[in-house]
Amino acid sequence: MDDGRQTRGRKKTNEKGTKKIKTVRDLKVYRKAFDSAMEIFELTKKFPKEETYSLTDQIRRASRSVCSNLSEGWRKRGYKAVFLNKLTDSGQEAAETQTWLEFSLHCNYIDEDTFQRLDDDYEHIFACLLYTSPSPRDGTKDLVFRLVLEKWGGGGGGGGG
Repeated sequence: MDDGRQTRGRKKTNEKGTKKIKTVRDLKVYRKAFDSAMEIFELTKKFPKEETYSLTDQIRRASRSVCSNLSEGWRKRGYKAVFLNKLTDSGQEAAETQTWLEFSLHCNYIDEDTFQRLDDDYEHIFACLLYTSPSPRDGTKDLVFRLVLEKWGGGGGGGGG
């Protein structure tokens, strides 16, 4: 079973020269979400003490949940409905994180530049997750796994960030 630790630092490439995706950590969207959550963690260390069990806790939980839902979805990727549900959950957590970022800005806990940069990061994450979700009318349900791997995977397939 793939636990994500066995291949760390040993990404292989396929015949196209793109990195093979062995773990959820190889997905660019996961890396972007993880890095953003860690930046939020560092920023919230400076939030007022009275926010510890409210805004600080909420924004940390939401930002981390983007990654955890992606990880859970990755484990269940053989079950399309579960996988898509976890992508949706990740998107919802990204949107919630944006809301908490806005509160942080209006409470003067973060500056406009920091807000804009992180908000843009979460827009990118959300767009990535939305892009991988199939439209029920256009018959792309079978493409969802390929889209995740090509667009947001190891190296080829375009986009990512």
